[in-house]
Amino acid sequence: MLCEAVFRPLAHIVVLALLPLRVPPAAVVLAATGTGIAAAVEIGRGELIGAALLLQLKTVLDNADGQLARAAGRVSVLGRYLDSESDLLVNAVLFVALGHLTGRWWLAAVSFAALTFVLSVDFNLERLSRPEQGEARPPAQGIAAVLARIYDVVYAPQDRLVERWVERRLRGLDGGTRLRYHDRPTLTVLANFGLSTQLAALGVCLIVGRPGVYLWVPVACALALVPLEVRRGYLVGQWRS
Repeated sequence: MLCEAVFRPLAHIVVLALLPLRVPPAAVVLAATGTGIAAAVEIGRGELIGAALLLQLKTVLDNADGQLARAAGRVSVLGRYLDSESDLLVNAVLFVALGHLTGRWWLAAVSFAALTFVLSVDFNLERLSRPEQGEARPPAQGIAAVLARIYDVVYAPQDRLVERWVERRLRGLDGGTRLRYHDRPTLTVLANFGLSTQLAALGVCLIVGRPGVYLWVPVACALALVPLEVRRGYLVGQWRS
């Protein structure tokens, strides 16, 4: 909701400015990565307001790269992998900075793991709800092939875990029942656990001077997956007597 109401409209303005300049979408991804890392540096320095503003700029750029790629007809496999792995890098650096600032290293590590898992579940359940889920991955070459190998090491195990879980839950069910499992309200809730919302929440915590509070937000989102999954099971009749 926040992304649709705020960040995508702002990103559209950025796209209108960059499109005539023929700026490659990958350059916007790298700019977003640099902005996110700069935010982490500011957190480490205790400059919380500046860090909060940089994080929102990073979100705008995150939304702009995909829009720019589609508007320019330059959607590519490279962009897909670069975007995913840049987000992971920025998230890791942010949680290191939060651990340094708060001194709660164990909580920062747990929170980073929880956020990574939540984002993976959000991405995969949305992907598996689409008719295109059975399509083969486009071939990757050059730098994209290198990034694809990194993706396979970092993300593929999580992707397979979610896929196996979903298939196990839906085994033996007919098509109509399977569609009920992928209900729109649940997917909407998961989408609102996404990175745009997470960085906005972190920004608010930084502005009010309570960065440690944010470390509990990804943990709460991960715990919320349990009742969401129970609800989905009920929708397909798996929890009924």
